[in-house]
Amino acid sequence: MQKSILFVFKIIYYKSMFNWNDLNSFITLSRSKKLINAAKKLKIESTTIARRISRLENNLKTQLFHKSPKGYTLTESGLRLLRYAEKVESQVFSISETFIGVNPNIKGKVRISVGEGLGVEILTKYLNKFYDEYPEIEIELLADTRSRSLSNRETDILIALSRPKKGRLKSWKLCDYFVKLYGSQKYLKNNTKISEIKDLINHKFINYADELIEFPELNYLQEINNNPNIVFSSNSLRSQLLAVKNGIGIGLLHSFVAYKENDLKVILPEKINIKREYWIVVHENNFHLRRIKAVTDFITSTLNDEKKFLSTVE
Repeated sequence: MQKSILFVFKIIYYKSMFNWNDLNSFITLSRSKKLINAAKKLKIESTTIARRISRLENNLKTQLFHKSPKGYTLTESGLRLLRYAEKVESQVFSISETFIGVNPNIKGKVRISVGEGLGVEILTKYLNKFYDEYPEIEIELLADTRSRSLSNRETDILIALSRPKKGRLKSWKLCDYFVKLYGSQKYLKNNTKISEIKDLINHKFINYADELIEFPELNYLQEINNNPNIVFSSNSLRSQLLAVKNGIGIGLLHSFVAYKENDLKVILPEKINIKREYWIVVHENNFHLRRIKAVTDFITSTLNDEKKFLSTVE
């Protein structure tokens, strides 16, 4: 890795093939997606950004961006260059801090792919604290149930439900959490009593939409009922929660989300208590980047503070 960084420095600074301003414009456009946004961040004209990108592409003899009405997206060549460019950016900041005593603000966009429950209920509560320290980092929270690629930069940080088994990835466990079976007071009053697991066969269930689930860890329902009567399904945890609250059926919900709903009651708590894990995953090429490290440290610290709550809440 160090040799690669030195190699890129030699190209940039000694061979004058392209300069830092060009590379910085390339990095900024890759994060901003639009010329006008990149220009605003760098406090220069859009035409200057376009000229610098064109010069880079001519020098490298390759196309770095695809252009569309939605903005600029990186080509395969652009993705490869970005990996080196961000290492150079990190080294430039380190040189400024070490030799000049300048501590440039950490900035840029960081995309976090995380389940709706953890993202909405926990992480967003602490964002003000994060922005007090890092006001120039833009966080994009991708709260869904589909897997996003770290290597293709669909996301920068992935909060997974298990440790990845392959890939050039850095990962560590954040915490445990529990999923329990809930029903509204109204539903439980108007339907047959649930005293044993076998009684569940007579009840209606709320569940994740099967075709939208890319994580087997989200198939909670299969652990307690092989042939459930599913009357409503969604890829949104919030939609499932509302469906259970409204008495449409009973459902397996994150306990740290459902516990504060006074109208919900835990069903068979001694027999249904499904344990799951949260893992943080970053591609090894991005692990050293200061903006990525700032966010992973924030997530790790936040989940460490919430660890006891997440693993014990009823």
